[in-house]
Amino acid sequence: MPLAFLNAQSSIFNGANPFEVSDYVRANVGSHSLSLSSRSQGSASLSHRKAGGLDLCRLSYGARARVISEGLADIYHLQFILRGYCRYTLPHTTLDLSAGHFLLLNPDDPLDITYSEDCEKFIVKLPATMLGDACAEHRWTRSRERITFKQVPYRFQELESLIVLLQLICEEAESALTTPQMLQHYNRVVTTKLMTMLEHNLGLEEPCQHAPCFERLVQYINDNIRQDISAEQLSHFSRLSLRSLYLLFEKNAKTTPKQFIRQKKLEHVHATLTNPASKAPNVTAVALEYGFTHLGRFSERYRSTFGMLPSEAMKSRLSS
Repeated sequence: MPLAFLNAQSSIFNGANPFEVSDYVRANVGSHSLSLSSRSQGSASLSHRKAGGLDLCRLSYGARARVISEGLADIYHLQFILRGYCRYTLPHTTLDLSAGHFLLLNPDDPLDITYSEDCEKFIVKLPATMLGDACAEHRWTRSRERITFKQVPYRFQELESLIVLLQLICEEAESALTTPQMLQHYNRVVTTKLMTMLEHNLGLEEPCQHAPCFERLVQYINDNIRQDISAEQLSHFSRLSLRSLYLLFEKNAKTTPKQFIRQKKLEHVHATLTNPASKAPNVTAVALEYGFTHLGRFSERYRSTFGMLPSEAMKSRLSS
């Protein structure tokens, strides 16, 4: 797959001193120290662009180099090896990765990375807050622990859609026509893709997806039946997205949340009007109590549901 991560207009260094490049990387991409093989001083190159909350970086030291970091604080690094190979000495494993492999580095993990002389990488710096925002947007349940990705390498072929997306972001970041809003949109898509494509310590199953959830929602509706309940309230209560909420009601009730709530209100009105023990003074008072303010429309819905007008239901109660 031809890879086009950043073009010449994003070039910051070309044929430069590796330590000068390292200083720039330290300031913009991640804290580290650099040492080179004594046999070569290297000829480094670097391209860099901001893309919303992301930093995009294409890097080559042009020499056998060793990079050591005590940890990346509150950032994740997406590292794509484009040429050569890299050895990653991580807290619990050592990985020798050649061109065509990808690894995501977690915050705070100490790193010891050795570059081959011909190694070139594409690196994406991703703030931890962006993953937190993705979890909030998709209502994924997360513990107090930091999101941690498994330290396993992936082949580019396994991540084709992610790579295509990042190439597009590079193009957009270099375009004069791109707006900050567009880049922020791409940022959200990238974080969502990472969370859904890679292995990590977070379960992505939305809470409250099955029958027990629907039963809790029905109970919530019944407990608050006299209130004006919105789909947004149900979404907040169940911690489901609106789309998931609508799918849940379609699966379990073959209707929308709004129609389901209205039907439940009608059932409560009917139970009140036909209950001999009820002390409701008239139909209007009961209808208003359950939020039906358009009395003509209420009467029609009541008749289509129960086969009689609400006034007829109340008369049957009074005559019983």
